[in-house]
Amino acid sequence: MSMYRQLWLAIIISTLLALAGSLLASTLAARSYLSQQLTLKNADNATALALALSQKQPDAVELELAAAALFDGGHYELVRITDPAGKIIVERAAPAGEFDAPAWFVRRFPITAAPGEAQISNGWNQVGTVHLVSHSRFAYRALWSSTLEMIAALALAGVVGGYLGSLVLRRLRRPLDAVIGQAQAISERRFVTIEEPEVPELKRLASAMNTTVTRLKRMFEEEAARLETVRKEANCDALTGLANRSYFMARLRDVTQGEDSTGGAVFIVRLANLAAVNQTLGREATDELLRRFGTVISNIAENQHDALAARLNGADFALLVAGMSSPQATAEDLLDQLMREAAVFLPDQPSTWLGCGHFPRGIEIGAVLSQVDAALAAVESEGRDGLRLVNMHDGDDAPRSADEWMKLIERALDQRWVRLVSFPVTGLDGRLLHRECPLRLMFDSDGEWQPAGRFLPIAERLRLTPRLDLAAVALGLEELESKPQLTGLAINLSASSIQLPEFRDALGKLLRQHRSTSRLWLEISETGVLAHFDAFRTLCLDLKNVGCQMGIEHFGRQFSEIGRLHGLGLDYLKVDASFIRGLEENPGNQAFLKGLSTIAKGIGMKVIAEGVASEAEFKALREVGFDGATGPAIREIE
Repeated sequence: MSMYRQLWLAIIISTLLALAGSLLASTLAARSYLSQQLTLKNADNATALALALSQKQPDAVELELAAAALFDGGHYELVRITDPAGKIIVERAAPAGEFDAPAWFVRRFPITAAPGEAQISNGWNQVGTVHLVSHSRFAYRALWSSTLEMIAALALAGVVGGYLGSLVLRRLRRPLDAVIGQAQAISERRFVTIEEPEVPELKRLASAMNTTVTRLKRMFEEEAARLETVRKEANCDALTGLANRSYFMARLRDVTQGEDSTGGAVFIVRLANLAAVNQTLGREATDELLRRFGTVISNIAENQHDALAARLNGADFALLVAGMSSPQATAEDLLDQLMREAAVFLPDQPSTWLGCGHFPRGIEIGAVLSQVDAALAAVESEGRDGLRLVNMHDGDDAPRSADEWMKLIERALDQRWVRLVSFPVTGLDGRLLHRECPLRLMFDSDGEWQPAGRFLPIAERLRLTPRLDLAAVALGLEELESKPQLTGLAINLSASSIQLPEFRDALGKLLRQHRSTSRLWLEISETGVLAHFDAFRTLCLDLKNVGCQMGIEHFGRQFSEIGRLHGLGLDYLKVDASFIRGLEENPGNQAFLKGLSTIAKGIGMKVIAEGVASEAEFKALREVGFDGATGPAIREIE
């Protein structure tokens, strides 16, 4: 029984006891009063009757007439006159059981009164004795009526008292609910503070809870800051702060070969004649020039979606922009900004060589780098500032216009030419945690199933991702219901979908229509979460009672923003493959991922590695405390 019900029960019981006690006390007091009044009335009326008869020198007939007249008035239960020897001269008695009150009431509260007695005399001679007992039905009527009135009055008082009690409970319940909600939020991995109530006891409790939450947040933030430093040391260039070569190569491999890859563009920048520049300018000036190059490239990356700026070696910088199909304008802007920065240090000298190229999904990473390096070498051979572009065409004859794409995608949805493919996500013991299920589309009845990287960027621009995501979730729920032995199934949602209130409403409605939501895992990419953070938080709170698990994929690229995630109640994180690549030989990433795992598990989240490509990487995950993994090297234990 809840505490509120117990409080209400205590109030009701105490009120009923108080009312019952008051009613009993008042009824007994009224009965005692009526008994005394009846006794006095009996005595007074007997005396009055005896006195009246004594003045008339009555005979037997007159005594009988007087008794009959008195009794017939209906106010007496008994009128009896006896002679001096005790023999009854006349007696009138009312039938038993005549009461103006319920029989049970009469039995529970009997009214007893002593009979009135008086002597009838004729001069100095005693004629007889009068015995009078007044009828108690009037007393019972009065007692019953007063009891009913008392019940009504006490019931009214009870209603008023109950109303006042409810106001008091409501006043106490609001701050208590806030404290309970705060404790529940902590259990759901959400750290919130509340306003301290005015009730002293609850104020102390709320203050203690707020202090605990504040300390947890501070510890979380301090550990996150420490891990961000470790991440930068392992994956960033010390001089410029850009990503280092190993991290860039891992990201490039994901962008070219990843399941959701859309292709992109690579830019490689070389500071011309670095050795000669270093001799001319000196180390400090050269380092400043390199930092400025890094700043320009970083600013360009910040203005692009899903871009990474890196320093590959002493003179070479790189920029990777996923999904970019036309890099020329960006390349020209980048070259112009770099030349302006270099002109301050190297006037009238060549300073910047730039090679770039667009690559399709699925191309080998070696092919990408070799062709961009060739473009860079061609620029360098000219001996002056410049850029060279290369297009790594994939022979794709896909439709080019937005209308054609819209027709194809909508037809695929209408014809249900949609399916899910699945990849195992296992624990470190090899047992299945869930299956990761990206969406596939087929554009005609005899066509091939197209990966998400092929159609998703176009669907984003055409605002078709809500329909695609709902179709994927519906397929996932159908599969879960048809396969009760399946431990779980993960569906990726697009960031452009979750920001729409109508999509969140439709998703919630769809999930509430099924019983298998406890085995459904919903995940959004880290970049999407941070770009639409308020919408993602609303989605997490809306779906908290549905039972599905919420998580973030490709996590870690923007680890410095982890402090924003502590109030979402997430269930798991999937760490980006760029941190997993070569983990067994990277002590810096090992330290970073071990700390990340400790933080996540401390607030109840599972940590899963993406893109595990070798047995060595898989074994290294155990040392950093991960819960599971997915990728080419993962095989499910049957």
